[in-house]
Amino acid sequence: MNPEPQAKSERIDIRTTQRVKRTLQEAAAASHKTVSEFLLDSALTQAAEVLADRRLFLLDDTQWEAFLAALDAPAEPMPRLERLLREPSVLDGE
Repeated sequence: MNPEPQAKSERIDIRTTQRVKRTLQEAAAASHKTVSEFLLDSALTQAAEVLADRRLFLLDDTQWEAFLAALDAPAEPMPRLERLLREPSVLDGE
């Protein structure tokens, strides 16, 4: 589910040292991205991790009901996972 692309109208400006800029350029090149793409992807990944790690979630009534419904819904069967957990692990030894 990809949202429709939106025109990029906002800017973020940062100042850095020449050494940091060079490192970012090298990392972007190694990732086959522009520096802007590399910085934005990296920042969004970090932002998602920070937001996912929050311990407090504030939900309105509609969101709370949807959350409870998701918790109460039966789990979908996962036959591959069930099979994996039944088989001996390579780490178990012989």
